[in-house]
Amino acid sequence: MVVGYGVFAPAGQAPTIMPWDKAEHFTAFLGLMLLSMVSFPRAPLWRIGAVLSFAGAAIELIQALPIIHRDCDVWDWVADTIGILAVVGVIIAARLRSTLAKSPDER
Repeated sequence: MVVGYGVFAPAGQAPTIMPWDKAEHFTAFLGLMLLSMVSFPRAPLWRIGAVLSFAGAAIELIQALPIIHRDCDVWDWVADTIGILAVVGVIIAARLRSTLAKSPDER
């Protein structure tokens, strides 16, 4: 709900936690990815990531509408997607480490 409010609040009224807008986008979508993975444990990571990245792109397109009075920035969407990929990268690295830690007979 916090991310939803921040996305569509009038310009200048959205709550800010960090001094850099892109860091806020990164952190918001990193958090959304983590929460989505817990909420949908059987869903493939790529699907969750793709849906969230699509949502980030849709948010930017909605913000481009004149009635919203917000700026559309493709770099915001890039920051969203990098936040998603950061979580996916850590999960893949953990799985790889777990696989490599097994003895050759267990693989």
